[in-house]
Amino acid sequence: MRIAVAGATGNIGARTVAVLEQAGHDVVRISRSYGIDLISGKGLDVALAGVDAVVDATSYETADRDEAVAYFGAATSNLLAAEGRAGVRHHVLLSIVGIDRVDGNAHYAGKREQERLVAEGPTPWTIVPFTQFHDFAATLTSWTEHDGVATVPPLLVQPIAPADVAGILAEIATGAPQGHYRDVAGPETQDLVDMARRTHAARGHEVKLVPTWSSLLGPEMAGDVLLPGKDARIAPTTFDAWLADPQ
Repeated sequence: MRIAVAGATGNIGARTVAVLEQAGHDVVRISRSYGIDLISGKGLDVALAGVDAVVDATSYETADRDEAVAYFGAATSNLLAAEGRAGVRHHVLLSIVGIDRVDGNAHYAGKREQERLVAEGPTPWTIVPFTQFHDFAATLTSWTEHDGVATVPPLLVQPIAPADVAGILAEIATGAPQGHYRDVAGPETQDLVDMARRTHAARGHEVKLVPTWSSLLGPEMAGDVLLPGKDARIAPTTFDAWLADPQ
């Protein structure tokens, strides 16, 4: 198949490209670094010519709700419109478990807009909600660390390995559209503070962790809000296995 990956140079996009190419598929990389801009639409029509399916693994980090909604709205609208012109048969969206249960998070608001546009769009679709990734704790503390101290919210999560996410996205992209896919998670629940501590210890990075809620990740995310549903698909890689070999 000829499959395009939006966000092809990102954490999950690059892994998805690799999985698809290893399976023998013809992969089109959609990224500004390849001269294709989702916000302006530049290069999209050429990139999607002859494409059978699109995997959207784009991400955008901002604390501003309106900015997140505007970005995901524009990028998704342009991508879907170009897919319609090209006759793409399947749009696969990487989404997040629990975004409908959290109102105040800017990123989640953007993802909800993205899901809405995909579900109402012209291309047959599959929306795949994943839990947080195994590297989420380290990413989060890299944003908050200052003078050897990092804040981290005491979240309960059921994290999944980025490599497992990529493999599942590639699998779904090569099949028929399925609409709203079931939640996808890793095999074990974890405390995010403990994940951060263990990740930094494994990497030999000394940092003092201060558990606290923030404006981005507040108490509305406490408890089981971010955990998958009972019928979730469980990926195999444990957090311990990922720490030993962070693929």
